[in-house]
Amino acid sequence: MSVLDLVPIVVGGTAADSFRNSLELAQHVEKWGFHRYWLAEHHGMPGIASSATSVVISYIASGTSKIRVGSGGIMLPNHAPLVIAEQFGTLESMYPGRIDLGIGRAPGTDPLTARALRRDFQRNGDDFPELLDELCSYLNPPSFDNPRVRAIPGEGLNIPIWLLGSSGFSARLAGELGLPFAFASHFSPEYTLPALEIYRSSFRPSEILDEPYVMVGINVIAADTDEKARWLATSQELQFLNLLRNQPTPLSPPVENMDEIWNDYEKVAVKRQLSSMITGSPETVKEKLQAFLDVTQADEFIIHTQVFDHKARLRSYEILAQVVMGK
Repeated sequence: MSVLDLVPIVVGGTAADSFRNSLELAQHVEKWGFHRYWLAEHHGMPGIASSATSVVISYIASGTSKIRVGSGGIMLPNHAPLVIAEQFGTLESMYPGRIDLGIGRAPGTDPLTARALRRDFQRNGDDFPELLDELCSYLNPPSFDNPRVRAIPGEGLNIPIWLLGSSGFSARLAGELGLPFAFASHFSPEYTLPALEIYRSSFRPSEILDEPYVMVGINVIAADTDEKARWLATSQELQFLNLLRNQPTPLSPPVENMDEIWNDYEKVAVKRQLSSMITGSPETVKEKLQAFLDVTQADEFIIHTQVFDHKARLRSYEILAQVVMGK
């Protein structure tokens, strides 16, 4: 059990508030026994504060002591691979044995912002394998070569690389390279099982893994009652609805009745995108997580909990620690 944090900015809050809340959450889930804490790269999103992902990783790692901290993920086409090798080499040198490098190929933003990030406007992610190979060459240069371009710090450090995906592209690549794979079921639920099948069927043992290793991202909102969990979940439904309307906003407070806000088409679209979301009381969440595990056979869940009230978010992860991990 791990944690995915988008560092939500809520209505009436600031990015500074969000960073403090994320650090408090990281400190709590470390005590509760969660395995890793990942931050995700997004840009130009009024409700997400983790755009400078490597900086936020350092902030979280400096305030914790044991939990693994990493990216879920770094969108590699936005960056020169050498820069990422240096950044994560720096992080691993500061916090040895605790840093993960999860990599995705999407822009994590809109086309205009992607262009402002100096990302080639014509790129569609097809060169991702070449970018990944370049990144790996800086972290683990061939012993017979004498590279003129070096990542220092970074070179020779054991930084676990994960491939992230919401379709079959990265699933197949991760399998062929023998890398661990994390699937974004929290926003692409319909492709979960096909992508996991592609990964497992294309897997080739490597120096890193003898057999496939799957982590699945999933939205979970746990509360003391089913009714309260469903009410808390309306904040995330509102966030997806606003994205559907191309009007991204900070995370809104929960509402009593979503049917007064969305139309029938919007309701179907949001419900489809959040169809794997699990909400409920401790007993309900435990039962639904077990059913999801039975279907996916995941080795690890990375839990995303997007709720307006910070104390409710802490409580949700506390419930998971109690009912799933017996803490």
